[in-house]
Amino acid sequence: MTTITGTAAPAAAPGATGGASATLDQNAFLRLMTTQLTTQDPFDPMDNTQMVAQLAQFSQVSGIASMSQALQNLAQTLTGGRLSDAAGWIGRSMLVLSDHAAPLGDGSYSGEVHLAEASDDVTVNFVDDTGAVVHSQQMGAKDKGSFAYQWDGKNEAGQAVPGPLKVVVTANDADGKPIQTANASWTRVHSIQSPASGGTAGLLTGLGTLSPDDAIRLA
Repeated sequence: MTTITGTAAPAAAPGATGGASATLDQNAFLRLMTTQLTTQDPFDPMDNTQMVAQLAQFSQVSGIASMSQALQNLAQTLTGGRLSDAAGWIGRSMLVLSDHAAPLGDGSYSGEVHLAEASDDVTVNFVDDTGAVVHSQQMGAKDKGSFAYQWDGKNEAGQAVPGPLKVVVTANDADGKPIQTANASWTRVHSIQSPASGGTAGLLTGLGTLSPDDAIRLA
């Protein structure tokens, strides 16, 4: 902005204390310009080119501010939509890759095991946080690919076993060599967690906070 000359210095406009002109709002900018016009040197007034340049600069800054506000409003709208979509997952179960399993609504444990190759002997063990095996299932021979397992979640005394529990799968080929496996567990979605700015709503499950992107399937 052109330096103002004259007998009196203009009053400081709100928001212009030591900052750039981009911090001025529309009213403050107009007051500053009016003060500049009334206090300028009548023998050396500001020419029209300078005034037009200042107006163009303010128009650009104002447009950027309006665009920023519009983007903020859009982000808030999208966040509300993500929460609404995630709310539809509450009470349902999602299958996720995990070496742990949590009890479902009826207390049972359920999941799937993927075998890199066929196995003559597959065992699924459920292990508590002390390292004790609380339940073991002999699955026998299984082909390459995925198979499902399920346990009612009760021990030999008929008592429900709390979780989460670690799922340990052992599988061997015909020569007794270990086969690579991967476990996926079903877990119930209890509630949702509001996302951080621009983030994704979190799903609070028996296996902790998960993202909708973690779901292999939904039931």
